[in-house]
Amino acid sequence: MGISFTDFLQQMASSPVLCITVVLTLGVIFVNGWTDAPNAIATCITTRCMTARNAIWMSAIFNFLGVFVMTQINSSVASTISNMVDFGGDTRQALIALCAALFSIVVYSVGASIFGIPTSESHSLIAGLSGAAIAIQNGIGGINMEEWAKVLYGLVLSLLLGFATGWLVCRAVTGICRYMDRRKTNRFFKGAQIFGAAAMSFMHGAQDGQKFIGVLFLGMAFCNGQSNVENMVIPLWLMLLCSVVMGVGTSVGGEKIIKSVGMDMVRLEKYQGFSADLSAALCLLYSSLFGIPVSTTHTKTTAIMGVGAVKRLSAINFGVVKEMLLTWVFTFPGCGLISYAMAKLFMAIF
Repeated sequence: MGISFTDFLQQMASSPVLCITVVLTLGVIFVNGWTDAPNAIATCITTRCMTARNAIWMSAIFNFLGVFVMTQINSSVASTISNMVDFGGDTRQALIALCAALFSIVVYSVGASIFGIPTSESHSLIAGLSGAAIAIQNGIGGINMEEWAKVLYGLVLSLLLGFATGWLVCRAVTGICRYMDRRKTNRFFKGAQIFGAAAMSFMHGAQDGQKFIGVLFLGMAFCNGQSNVENMVIPLWLMLLCSVVMGVGTSVGGEKIIKSVGMDMVRLEKYQGFSADLSAALCLLYSSLFGIPVSTTHTKTTAIMGVGAVKRLSAINFGVVKEMLLTWVFTFPGCGLISYAMAKLFMAIF
């Protein structure tokens, strides 16, 4: 079953809670484009292949295309997010709890971005939805463990596969170009890295855009009196709406995050930047096709670590890596607890 844009606008007009849910979801998508998407272009900027402003606009365009194209090809990531939690049979209370989850994600993500620390909006989203589901169900019965297991797979994939692919791709590039003229290879990798950054931006949109489409889908189902999204078809206008908002968010920038990922963690040359971008994009493509929600931040940073490890382990600034890991570890309990508390508060008030 699909829903037209006109019907959607009518539902928003008649349901203030749905209207708030949509505004919050679009706010989270905007924040994701602002705080998470810069990871895709960090290496491209710090190796001076592109200026920051040009790279940001390029990323905005390819984030847009990633959301739009991949959702039409394979929307399994959106389905995983939609089916990961159970908000119960009371769809009015479910919609209120969903609002609380989205509010907590915005608060957590914006707070972390102020300090220039790369956040995982994927984990914030998962933690926020889980906290709200636990609050409304008064226990872990609100968690669909079969779908939640894909989150754990994604955590392992983004860490291990990102590092391993980065190491392997960089080793292969180093071996192929070992006896080539350095000036010629630098010219080639300048263009290749722009391609890699575009591919990474495309896959960021494909992964993260689908996650938030899944959330909007949940809100629409609750408003229609459905407790799940079975038999609902993702409409074209919803893909366009999410992709445009993410693209606008990306255009805002994120210079602190670009510096933290692209400069502070490990110093990269052009061929290394290309290796990191290509590796991360391949990992995200694999995950998207199999419906596994992964953190684009995890994937990109571990790919950079794998590339740095080819040269020597000391090339990696483990102080920055430790700071990122601590942030990721705090995301699940931190955002989950905020969401749980907000859901209880919202349900008591409304």
